[in-house]
Amino acid sequence: MADRQQTTRRLPPWLKKRLVAGEEAGHVGRILRELGLATVCRAAHCPNENECFSRRTATFMILGETCTRACRFCAISEQDPGPVRADEPAAVAEAAGRLGLRHVVVTSVTRDDLPDGGAGHFARTILAIRQRLPEATIEVLVPDFRGSRDALAAVLAAGPDVLNHNVETVPRLYAQVRPRADYARSLEMLAAAKQIAHTAGGARLFTKSGLMVGLGESDAEVEQVLRDLRGADCDIVTIGQYLAPSPEHFPVRRFVEPGAFERLEALARELGFRAVAAGPFVRSSYHAAEVFRRGKDA
Repeated sequence: MADRQQTTRRLPPWLKKRLVAGEEAGHVGRILRELGLATVCRAAHCPNENECFSRRTATFMILGETCTRACRFCAISEQDPGPVRADEPAAVAEAAGRLGLRHVVVTSVTRDDLPDGGAGHFARTILAIRQRLPEATIEVLVPDFRGSRDALAAVLAAGPDVLNHNVETVPRLYAQVRPRADYARSLEMLAAAKQIAHTAGGARLFTKSGLMVGLGESDAEVEQVLRDLRGADCDIVTIGQYLAPSPEHFPVRRFVEPGAFERLEALARELGFRAVAAGPFVRSSYHAAEVFRRGKDA
């Protein structure tokens, strides 16, 4: 009962968000329905969905709408995801084109059932977007591919501008929050991405990661995660407030005040991140285009 109360207790004033309504949000929704596409915005119950849709942006979610893992913070259900949709890369590229996106963000559910974890599908999606929108920058938020360097290399060979992989929380909480993931493996993946990209040459790859606060971590643990990410040569970091999708999910342990996010952002900049986004409503792909531009210009 205590956990349920912590999950459903009243939000503090700084977590009350004004809904943004408008024709653009409806336009984005229609395009997604016509092309049969999912977004993590909707699947993950993101509080920024209406705002982002109103700005004609969305984070496309490929490889199905159900996941092969059961992270306790996530609203996406764990089920058999079914077959991969062969025309999905073309549909994502078409949607990005219709929306006139200059920075396209693509993520996925985790597909441990696939031999390559869905890496080939990511690559085909990147290539389809590149053909449709050659001037756009592309950011992919990928799962850990069970640590497969070959799968990661397949994604990078398609030439994304940003490789994003979230550590999500501090290592002490992994067993409770994301029991089928591994903190060290995620760090190794971010470091390996830079190594693979450097070996291959070509355009510079930016790496990015994100974490949530409010799950019971200490300030010192968050600071150590930031140091670990810089140790993996991560360029961009996002930090946001965890909000439980339902009473059945991992409970919110604390609501972090805006001033604490400002201090974390300052620390991250001191540590050498090229771009930082920290705040109660920050999510991994929130204002992704602007955050990427800051990192590129730094």
